[in-house]
Amino acid sequence: MATSGTYNFAPSLGTVVLSAYQRLQIRPAAITQQHLDDAMKEANYMQAAWGSDGILWWTVEQISVPLVQGTQTYTIPTNIISVLDVVINNGSSDRLILPFSRTDFASLGDPTTQGFPTSYWYNRALVPTLNLWPVPDGSATYTMNYYAYTQTQDATFGNGAQPAVPNWWLDAYVAGLAHRLSRIWAPALEQLRKSDAMEAYAVACKQVEPSPLYITPGLAGYFR
Repeated sequence: MATSGTYNFAPSLGTVVLSAYQRLQIRPAAITQQHLDDAMKEANYMQAAWGSDGILWWTVEQISVPLVQGTQTYTIPTNIISVLDVVINNGSSDRLILPFSRTDFASLGDPTTQGFPTSYWYNRALVPTLNLWPVPDGSATYTMNYYAYTQTQDATFGNGAQPAVPNWWLDAYVAGLAHRLSRIWAPALEQLRKSDAMEAYAVACKQVEPSPLYITPGLAGYFR
């Protein structure tokens, strides 16, 4: 069997936009500057909606922050959507610390207590922060390593830029963009394009991080 042996299909945003408009029966020769402006805006709106709907695994990154004795609050980059896991290293070992709520944080009897941090409150303000408890002490050199998923990089036409999505999300990208653009340029096709977009999105979402799930019944209560 003769195959290409390559894995180079990575269309630019311009190519993706043309494909989306063709699904609306708008041919490339009919595309105007207004079509392109609308497409770039809708592509970025769509990416924002995807980010708020769930974790886009290719945007997850690990960030390391050196901790300072007595400093409780650490600023999080504003392009981060949510924090997933937080690990504190004391120079010799790692400890996974757990989140608690705003109410838990506000209920602390002494929020300035120093020690090895065991918990954090993620304050999702416009300028987000991680607030540690206990506050780092001076007994070790602490580093906070956390995984976070970020916004998808901006969709832009400049320099033939590609959408910042993996290959297996390209069809969902085209279908979703076609649906959004149908609201503006082909209202009669909106329901059809919506159905296509939902189907393509559902297929793409099946690709998740592999992680085994173990369910063990608690039998202790049934026997003496």
